[in-house]
Amino acid sequence: MQHARGGHFARIKSIAVQVAFLGLVAYGLVHIFDNVADNLRRHHILSGFQFLKESAGFAIISTPIAYSESSTYFRAFLVGLCNTFIVSCISLVLCTIVGFLVGIARLSRNWLVATLATTYVEVVRNIPLLLQIFFWYFGVLRNLPPVRQSFAIGDTLFLNNRGLFVPSPLMDAGHWLVVFGGVAILLFLMTARKITATKRMGVGAAVMAFLTVYSIFFVQWERPLLQGFNFQGGIDIIPECVALVVALSLYTASFVAEVVRSGLMSVPQGQREAARALGLSPWQIQRYIVIPQGMKVMVPQLSVQYLNVFKNSSLGTAIAYPDLMNVFAGTVLNQTGQAIEVVAMTIAVYLTISLMISAFMGWYNRRIV
Repeated sequence: MQHARGGHFARIKSIAVQVAFLGLVAYGLVHIFDNVADNLRRHHILSGFQFLKESAGFAIISTPIAYSESSTYFRAFLVGLCNTFIVSCISLVLCTIVGFLVGIARLSRNWLVATLATTYVEVVRNIPLLLQIFFWYFGVLRNLPPVRQSFAIGDTLFLNNRGLFVPSPLMDAGHWLVVFGGVAILLFLMTARKITATKRMGVGAAVMAFLTVYSIFFVQWERPLLQGFNFQGGIDIIPECVALVVALSLYTASFVAEVVRSGLMSVPQGQREAARALGLSPWQIQRYIVIPQGMKVMVPQLSVQYLNVFKNSSLGTAIAYPDLMNVFAGTVLNQTGQAIEVVAMTIAVYLTISLMISAFMGWYNRRIV
């Protein structure tokens, strides 16, 4: 009886302590909000999000969606968000491809290949990302030749001190239907439980090959042409975007390579030897035996690196890339003075997208285990 009463008293005490703690936290938050509101009133700063409807009055050098100086601050917010997404998505794809190749190369029996891969990982991952961004922007891209002396690849790609000029696809509804169909098949392969990892890789590679061939032979492309002092047509990728993508991809790929190496090494050596005894080639061993099992170890660690790609893209503001941090948390904040609203919206975007990436990778990890 006394033991039961003691346990009941302990629970009441525990609840009372938690309630008191929550009360202190609530009091602290109310006190902070009151102080902030009082300071805003004394400095004659209006709070709220009405400023988003006002005209921005400034230009943005790269606008993936329609934007002009007369557009609203909310439109400027969307432009910065789109630019952040563009850099993050491209970097995610490139760092995954490079990271997997380098990670596999580190385990190669060829001394030269393994040494080069190890050197790349040890050098790139130990140099600060911001310094690498500065290197590619100020040390490489800013020193490229002018437009008329551009580096050309087959009269299709042009690289100069104004950026990278690439062809743009001219796609109608039928072309987009094919692309969306291919993407839908890839998403189905990623999430279907009853499909083995080997079939995922085989069918996925076939779909990617089909989309590549289709885009080359069945889609019309508008090539950039030099007219006057600049290129017309195609897609103009500004130097800030190129430098950020290259630095972010190579830097993250060095960590992805280590994730891949650890995942491949987690597969017992006996399985490799058994596959070798059955006459499988090294590539077949990697494809059918090692990589499918290693993915279960890689995915949780890859989610961390993918989160870092998205968050580290904010460093583009150091070279004036017009991402969310530069456009919204920089220019818009300076013009409006709405520090609380602007910072809160920026934090909410980064937090929400990071949680979505984490949730998706966690869900995907549960699906393949």
